[in-house]
Amino acid sequence: MNHRSVTHATYTIERSYPARPERVFRAFSDPARKRRWYAEGERKVIGEFTMDFRVGGRDRLVFATPQGFECISESIYQDIRPDSRIVFAYTMAVNGQCISSSQGTFEFLPAPDGTTLLFTEQAAFFEGSDGPEMRKAGWTELLSELDNALD
Repeated sequence: MNHRSVTHATYTIERSYPARPERVFRAFSDPARKRRWYAEGERKVIGEFTMDFRVGGRDRLVFATPQGFECISESIYQDIRPDSRIVFAYTMAVNGQCISSSQGTFEFLPAPDGTTLLFTEQAAFFEGSDGPEMRKAGWTELLSELDNALD
């Protein structure tokens, strides 16, 4: 029998944005804005980006890395509260192998100077995965790119 190992992790990333929660939320709900900060970038070639932003709706991102890996992220929205919260479940696959399954929650909190965004991920990482530290670093980088979608 082939033994699969699983590493479980939970982490939270907190970011502040100088925009009201409605504007930050729009960067997640508008396909063109989300594509800009979430999908595009110097280090990946987009093969597919589809987005169905509604409870039960699905997102799919397929991209290739400079190292030649094909990555697929598939999400399903579990809960959406406009300008307040997004909860989604997602899997990541690399070269056809599922490497993780997660639940993510974005909370958009009003702050005196804009919005405090809290992202919490509860994840199971499988063999061959990037692991919790690299995944957290990846999300931290993506949330830095979110600034570009707030213009």
